[in-house]
Amino acid sequence: MTWLDDITRRIADTHGLDAASLGLEPGDADTLLDLAGIAAHSTGERTNAPLLCHVLGRARALGVPLEDLARTVRAAVDAT
Repeated sequence: MTWLDDITRRIADTHGLDAASLGLEPGDADTLLDLAGIAAHSTGERTNAPLLCHVLGRARALGVPLEDLARTVRAAVDAT
C-alpha cells in the first residue's frame, strides 16, 4: 500500500466516506502531476501547483471531466 492509498483510506474512514470514491482513475495521477508542473513552471510559483489541484478537484466534484479541465489549463498557458 502506498502512502497515498493509506492517507486516502484514513480520510475516508475518519469522515465517513467511501475510499473507492476518492481514488484516482488510471492516468489521472499523471494528468494531475503534469498540470501541477505546468502551474508551477509557467508561473514561477510552486504554490500554484497544489492550489490548482484543489481547484481541479472541486471542479471534478461538480462533474467536469479531468480531461476537459486539462485542456482548459493547457490552452490558458498556451495563450500566454
